[in-house]
Amino acid sequence: MSDPVDIIEVGPRDGLQNENRPIALEAKVRLIEGLAGAGLRHIEAGSFVSPRWVPQMADSTEVFRHLRRKAGVRYTALTPNLKGLEQAMSVTADEVAVFTAVSETFCQRNINCSIDESLERFAPVIQKAREARLPVRAYVSCVWGCPYEGKTDIDTLLSVCRHLLSAGCYEISLGDTIGVGTAPAVEHTLKQLLREFSTNELAVHFHDTYGQALVNIDRSLNLGITRFDSSIAGLGGCPYAQGASGNVATEDVVYLLKGYGLVEDLDLDALIETGNAICQALERENGSKVARAVLASRR
Repeated sequence: MSDPVDIIEVGPRDGLQNENRPIALEAKVRLIEGLAGAGLRHIEAGSFVSPRWVPQMADSTEVFRHLRRKAGVRYTALTPNLKGLEQAMSVTADEVAVFTAVSETFCQRNINCSIDESLERFAPVIQKAREARLPVRAYVSCVWGCPYEGKTDIDTLLSVCRHLLSAGCYEISLGDTIGVGTAPAVEHTLKQLLREFSTNELAVHFHDTYGQALVNIDRSLNLGITRFDSSIAGLGGCPYAQGASGNVATEDVVYLLKGYGLVEDLDLDALIETGNAICQALERENGSKVARAVLASRR
């Protein structure tokens, strides 16, 4: 492939934010350092949102301050407003992200505003980040379906992507928030987007609710998409999408991509150990099929 494949690890933020039990600062730091040690170069380390809404991310400032950063790794943060951006800049985050949706109902439930209002809200965040030479990534939720509205509109998606890219975001992460996407639907949507946008402006973010995430990644890869969001041990879900399971597991994505010879620099065994450690800390089942198989074979 002409462009290198990259995995954006979202477990420390998108994965952990949905956990009910408290998570020690030390466990979060060990998780992020373990992910970097396994070779991941793009890690979403925290979120500067209101702790009232997302209490698991209340210590993101301390997470960034305690990290032993590895050279060549980009440590990023979610920043919904100017206050969040200022907090991210105070701890020298390498990149920030904003987020909206293509469903009006989901947008209201998630960030308490309309789609248009969310884009207006993010405009000064993007502008200030660009002035500080800080890259801005954008998440767009409900691309292949909404828990409240069902199927979402491709014209709305195109409009939102145009707006975010023209405002200064370098990339759009297309989210299958409830995991309902299938390979034909993913191909149909991506082909329409790729008529207007380049492959290096798009990434995909699949949840594995219906077990389709790896198939969808494979189809995206065949269409030239080279950037994939994933979460160690399949951590995650969505508090505003009842029944949605976690993100596709990083270990499973790496196993798939290694089959193509695309991510030979990533240490799968180290990823499995890192994922297993955080699952033990959370007292929860490991969501990665690859990790479960490898750990079972060792026993």
